[in-house]
Amino acid sequence: MSNNLSELSGRKGLEKNLFEELGVLARETGTPNRKDLDQLADEFLMGKANLYGTTSFYDFLRPENKGKKIYVCNGSSCLTAGTQTQLKENLLQHYNANEIGEMCCLGRCHENGAFHTNGHNYSGAAINHIQDVKNGSYPVQESYFVGSKGKQILTQAFIGIDAYYKTLETALNLGSNRILDELKISGLRGRGGAGFPISFKLAAAKASPGNTKFIVCNADEGDPGAYSDRYLLEHQIHSVLLGMIIGGFAMGANWGVLYIRAEYPESITIANNAIQEIREKGFIGTNILGSGFDFDFKVISAQGAYICGEETALLSSIEGQRPEVRVRPPYPTQHGLFNKPTVVNNVETLANIPFVIDHGGEAFAAIGKDKSTGTKLVSLDGFFNRPGIYEVEMGTPLKVVIEELGQGFKSPVKAMHIGGPLGGLVPVSKINDLSVDFETFASQHFLLGHASIVCLPHDYPIIDYLAHLFQFTAHESCGKCFPCRLGSTRGYELISGAINKDAKIDPVLFDDLITTMEIGSLCALGGGLPLPIRNALQYFKEELTPYFQA
Repeated sequence: MSNNLSELSGRKGLEKNLFEELGVLARETGTPNRKDLDQLADEFLMGKANLYGTTSFYDFLRPENKGKKIYVCNGSSCLTAGTQTQLKENLLQHYNANEIGEMCCLGRCHENGAFHTNGHNYSGAAINHIQDVKNGSYPVQESYFVGSKGKQILTQAFIGIDAYYKTLETALNLGSNRILDELKISGLRGRGGAGFPISFKLAAAKASPGNTKFIVCNADEGDPGAYSDRYLLEHQIHSVLLGMIIGGFAMGANWGVLYIRAEYPESITIANNAIQEIREKGFIGTNILGSGFDFDFKVISAQGAYICGEETALLSSIEGQRPEVRVRPPYPTQHGLFNKPTVVNNVETLANIPFVIDHGGEAFAAIGKDKSTGTKLVSLDGFFNRPGIYEVEMGTPLKVVIEELGQGFKSPVKAMHIGGPLGGLVPVSKINDLSVDFETFASQHFLLGHASIVCLPHDYPIIDYLAHLFQFTAHESCGKCFPCRLGSTRGYELISGAINKDAKIDPVLFDDLITTMEIGSLCALGGGLPLPIRNALQYFKEELTPYFQA
């Protein structure tokens, strides 16, 4: 990461954003042409090699993307559901092979068979109507169950803009210090995986010197199996926007940036429409409600890179740089977007802020268990009898989520990958030992993360799933640190060799490999992958033993 490049990218502010301009150049053909790319580099005073390095990284900007007309989901949920091989065969009857690309998780994990074309996502039975999809006559639709157990915060029915944004007036009257106090009392922690207190981030950014500050919503929900953030963006968008406005006021930021996955096109449209609605109502803009507070939004469409879920890589992405993980310190709250103090939080975290301000920090802290306060959204995939999004109080037994809310499994399942590809691989025998909270999962050597659940059926080989995880990490690595970049590739080679060439894996070498990734990687991509690998080695030892040296 170059401080100079950050400054150059920020010269035009957010109104004309370098990364966004790259996406515009790629709309017609799938990748920017060299002449336009060179002109953009000159306009932003960037090196041509820098911009080429950026475009060649993203799934939907790189030259290999040229000419693609349809994309098949290759996320973990669709993989274990076994729907995608037949999906591709059906698509080959309507498209040439070179017109078919891949996207990683379209958030249609509740019914699988997912694909993307003409700027929209489809799943389930849509493949049976592919000709109508091609000509635009098939409706963009889906249906999944939304339920709750206990207190509802994020799944309540929306009461209308005017009534809902009365909380904004409350926040402006409270003042920034009181807001920070209430958030600290609430114990609200990051819902994206790390579980870091949001009050600490906001307070640190407020204390950092500077007139320009940013609050960024990390809506790059790349964890295969998770679609809770997509639910919030598409069905509870105003909780997210209001949370960002209040958070921005508390830390002294005048800009909120929503960085939303390109794989979620409907989310991007809905967010932009909602922003326009509240602008017309006077809830954003200059001198909001006569308070002297100015605030506005910028929606950035991502371009396909899992690593951008890591906050520093996300900031580099917005700047139009190659999204490599930054070494910390300095932290984003000190030097973030365009080198300005920045707070980055995920969608669900920000969506909880209005409740805290409306009801008080103590009311939020009273929900949940110990240091895991409030509620948590859980995503259930297509292996459940009632897949969908469920809001549960922290501390709710996992058994209740699976058997009562999800109504059990459709077919026999041997493991659940909970919390994304870097989460724990949980055998069904551990269901009774876990509850939905940070501490219980950590004590059992798992990770709650996004609380997404991807099921592995009884007939799905664990060794194949481990190969998938290593391959996923190798593809998505930003490449900055050796342990992740090389370790994931070497891990995939070892697993693939054991599957295809009967090359037994040296267990000592393998343990050294994942330990090096665990302690040496710059971020949780390389550092987190060893967790499900170790879980598999512990709980599915008998199944994996034939692939390892004695």
